[in-house]
Amino acid sequence: MGDSRREQAEQATRQAVAALQRGEAAAAKRLLEEVVAQGDLPIPPWFLLAQACRHAGDETGERRALDAVLEAEPRHVAALIMRGDGHVRDGDHRAGSAFYQAALAAAPPPDRCSRLLAGELRRARQAIADHSDIFAAHLQSRLADAGVAAVGRVGDAVDILLGRKNVYLQQPTSFYFPGLPQIAFYERQNFPWLEQVEAATAEIRSELQAVLADQLSFRPYVESDPNRPPKTSPLLGNASWSAFHLYQRGTPHPDNAARCPRTMAALRHAPLPVIRGRSPMALFSMLRPGAHIMAHNGLLNTRLICHLPLIVPPDCTLRVGNALRTWRTGEALVFDDSIEHEAWNRSAETRIVLLFEIWRPEISDEERIALTALFEAITDYGGIGADHEG
Repeated sequence: MGDSRREQAEQATRQAVAALQRGEAAAAKRLLEEVVAQGDLPIPPWFLLAQACRHAGDETGERRALDAVLEAEPRHVAALIMRGDGHVRDGDHRAGSAFYQAALAAAPPPDRCSRLLAGELRRARQAIADHSDIFAAHLQSRLADAGVAAVGRVGDAVDILLGRKNVYLQQPTSFYFPGLPQIAFYERQNFPWLEQVEAATAEIRSELQAVLADQLSFRPYVESDPNRPPKTSPLLGNASWSAFHLYQRGTPHPDNAARCPRTMAALRHAPLPVIRGRSPMALFSMLRPGAHIMAHNGLLNTRLICHLPLIVPPDCTLRVGNALRTWRTGEALVFDDSIEHEAWNRSAETRIVLLFEIWRPEISDEERIALTALFEAITDYGGIGADHEG
């Protein structure tokens, strides 16, 4: 393109911008169409043309210009938002939300957004939320027509589809055993032996009360290991989350176990893994007022974690994946700690549970023998350390 034609194109583009600023969309559109028709500009002003077409009411021209912008620059945030607007005008909210989502994913950090772009991004987020409500009402209406409701797993699937819940799967940090079901909380009735453990709640709680007379018996749950890199947990060395170990690294604690004989007897009803240097594992887990165990995943998915609630004030919550549960004294919770989870004590009192691990019921006896040998070999090699939760 010659210098004179380039100068003419640049001048016409400036005139078009001025026309847009004066509200003369039709004039701006005519000027910009002439510019892009030349076909050999280094960077044709397609986005300006799209804006002019929008203000002039030319939806077909707007879409054609935006497609040209996105063909050259697929992550052009403002063009993606405008493209989404076009679909919403046509009544296709799902397509509109897809473009809005792409714009949000491509957007620069907030501190690098102009005020105008930040406003457009807020509008896109609100449009997505509005569409989600419309889509949810549509789905609920169709389910009602079919005589069913969005409850249970169907309800979870709908919430994930609508972006109200996330997909949480087993993601152990050190050892993954394939082929296991993705279940956050297991139902108590699946473990008949739990009744015998729960029946001992009063005796276990009595032993706990005696232990609590000596608060120094509890140690911070998260402690550093001189043979591993420093931990970054905000609860490192913090007594807000404390433990009184009964079984630790596969053997009864030399002092603590003798102080709680009824608790140790109750634990014998559970299918505790017996793995040298690692399991059984059992402890009284204390969360002091205001404590928050941040979201994290356990090391292994070959075990489940059991909580027998002993001292449970209100406003204490455990989240595993998308599921929230509260503790009730004497009613055990069984969950998969390899799924992301966290816990809160928002009360002004201390929460304490008896915590222990069990084999996953889906793992066969033969597999347990193999895993025991494998974990002991890893331990001998200096591998995965003991890990407990909540």
